[in-house]
Amino acid sequence: MSLADILKTERIIKINEDETLSSVLGKLRSSHDSAFVFSNKDKYLGVINPYYCLIKSSYPANVKVKHCLFHPPKIYLVTPLTQVARFLIDSKVHYLPVFSDKNKEEFVGIISARRLLSYFKNLEIFNVKIKEILKFKKPLVVIDENESINKAISFFRKTHYSKLVVVNGGDRLKGILSYFDLISYLASPKTSESFGEKKGEKINFLSLPVKNFAKTYVIVLSPNDSLNKVIELILEKKIGSVIVVDEKKKPIGIITTRDLLQFFIQKRTAEEKSKSVTLRIGGFFNRKKENEIKR
Repeated sequence: MSLADILKTERIIKINEDETLSSVLGKLRSSHDSAFVFSNKDKYLGVINPYYCLIKSSYPANVKVKHCLFHPPKIYLVTPLTQVARFLIDSKVHYLPVFSDKNKEEFVGIISARRLLSYFKNLEIFNVKIKEILKFKKPLVVIDENESINKAISFFRKTHYSKLVVVNGGDRLKGILSYFDLISYLASPKTSESFGEKKGEKINFLSLPVKNFAKTYVIVLSPNDSLNKVIELILEKKIGSVIVVDEKKKPIGIITTRDLLQFFIQKRTAEEKSKSVTLRIGGFFNRKKENEIKR
């Protein structure tokens, strides 16, 4: 399968360069979502994404999007799927632009992490248990439900994670908090006229407990469930991750879309290296046989 087989060409969020950041963010539905910005002459300019606008940078809500663009790596129709997966991981964006092979500046559509996952669900390599991935992941980052939003934002900025698992005092799972859940506040207009008011609102907001904003509906699996099950649920429920819990329902890990992309890259890279070694060995013995025949 090639990129052209899973390219998305319809229902793309296209916006004009003169739209404001707040109006564009209102069109996005997740922290990894993207809006694709075009000039008044319909030329592709870049991407608007919540992470780059609000977490990595801090643009005011009334700024025009042409001033806060993110420029992701260029993807072409001939780009291998392993490289596409790597770009999705490195950019922290799940929707990236794709360009024509002939005209390098011609926008032809987008590729999404979800479309790659639809391809993954038919691959045998994902028929392994979740615990095989957890062994190589960093310890789970959790936050107590009574901690402040200020601490949560500090976690987001420090770890660059897009989600935090929320627990109670007994480390039982209570929900999940995404920085996207905080966008309506983070993107609020900042003007000199109401600076004092906004500052007061900000202090009040930052002191509120995480449990006021965390989503309590989460999908959970056990370490013995398969990665195929993870993919199935992510696609079916239109979510970006699942929480892994032990027999006491305590969270011990999280499997994200990023983890699945990384697993695909590792497996395909290993397969390619194995094929390369086999070809080299086969070539060596073929040359040896030819030399023996010549003698």
